[in-house]
Amino acid sequence: MSSGMPPENFKTTNVTDTEEKVKCNIDKVEITELPVEKMENIETMSKRQRKKLIKQKQWEEQRILRKQKRKEKRLKRKMERQSQLESNGEGSVRKHMRRDIVPSALRLIIDCSFDNLMELKDVKKLHKQIQRCYAENRKALHPVQFYLSSHGGQLKDNMNETDKGWINWKDIQIKSEHYSELVKKEDLVYLTSDSPDVLSELDESKAYVIGGLVDHNHHKGITYKRAKEQGISHAQLPLGNFVKMNSRKVLAVNHVFEIILAYLEKKNWEEAFFTILPQRKGAKLLHEATEVTVASLCKQQESGIIQDEVSEKS
Repeated sequence: MSSGMPPENFKTTNVTDTEEKVKCNIDKVEITELPVEKMENIETMSKRQRKKLIKQKQWEEQRILRKQKRKEKRLKRKMERQSQLESNGEGSVRKHMRRDIVPSALRLIIDCSFDNLMELKDVKKLHKQIQRCYAENRKALHPVQFYLSSHGGQLKDNMNETDKGWINWKDIQIKSEHYSELVKKEDLVYLTSDSPDVLSELDESKAYVIGGLVDHNHHKGITYKRAKEQGISHAQLPLGNFVKMNSRKVLAVNHVFEIILAYLEKKNWEEAFFTILPQRKGAKLLHEATEVTVASLCKQQESGIIQDEVSEKS
């Protein structure tokens, strides 16, 4: 009775046929082009190693072809972008904008000396805000003289880990020194929402300091306190003169930075605020907010009068 197993001599024949096929494939490879050490070991290689050797040889032969294809794809994408710009008429506009760029003499400093007051997750948020400031300044019509001061600690470690390209950033001065060591005391103005002084305009001979702190209001008034301790000028942006907000007037580092860039371009605080402020802040024009409040009060008064009249009649 048959066990269903193939005869032993059948298995031997099958293996022999496979080896012959592999040898035939190896024969197709130009042995003289293989490295010497691989030529010496080719007879002792397993079937898997021989197949791997064939694939490696084929991959190397196609390397130049792959490189050429990548080059052709890049060229094709470049031509498509140029064609799109020309069709939209944007090419000439961008060139015109580049010619119109006039750097500002105003200095903006992000004070990174609050590193020890932040958790790592907040340091990471600050890093992203700094990246945004850098990107916006690079494409601004009136880019400022951009500084990072007191750069080190967790912030520097995080930048080294997640954004190693920062060491090649252009048009920015990244310093480990405190800002008081970089700029004369009389030229410094600390921007803080707790200051009683309100800016009416920007003085391009000054260096304005933005506190590099993401703390979710855990350290209220700390930037104002430090400015007073160091005996330097301080001021807040004229936000309250133009805007009614649902939340506190404390803005993210990049929002303050971008508002200043927008003001340098538009020369109008109201336009600058409403160009930059995020919708979640619930910002409204001050006079519009006042009108809404007055209308609401009038409705409440009318409702109260009608209610009184109904009460009297009853």
